[in-house]
Amino acid sequence: MARLSPDSELAHLFAQLPRAGRVDWIGVRPARDVPMRELERVEAHDGAGLAGDRYTLSRSGSGKRGITLLQAEHLPAIAALSGHAAILPATLRRNLVVSGIPLVALKDRRFRIGEVLLEGTGPCDPCSRMEDALGQGGYNAMRGHGGICARILRGGDIRLGDTVIAVEEGA
Repeated sequence: MARLSPDSELAHLFAQLPRAGRVDWIGVRPARDVPMRELERVEAHDGAGLAGDRYTLSRSGSGKRGITLLQAEHLPAIAALSGHAAILPATLRRNLVVSGIPLVALKDRRFRIGEVLLEGTGPCDPCSRMEDALGQGGYNAMRGHGGICARILRGGDIRLGDTVIAVEEGA
């Protein structure tokens, strides 16, 4: 999407968020094809990723995918669309589950989780592994519900219950 004029009505609408969000779940995966490790706190490293996560451990810097976030409010939708009564966050292989703030509104924006400064870089589309995790049609059940990826601009700790809030450019 082209950059909006900051004075446009659409830019004004994009800037309006109903409230702050909250971190409800944290997980990392130390290697490919291993289960997620659920955590109460994780350290985010500038320009890299999360301590203990395979993307951080396997290379220097994870670029646009330093951290992945999933909308908590989408969990029941994904469960319903894939034929499950409920789905545990670890099944969907994202690092954070966040409630109360529309993650799609953080794409191409800076936001803060606790002391960590991030920048939304784009959607976190599902992968073919969702067929194994959710069953036949799992990939399509997650389409539009996969959350976002973000770059870590300023690291620090992320804890369960931390506030998620959009910040102005340069903050």
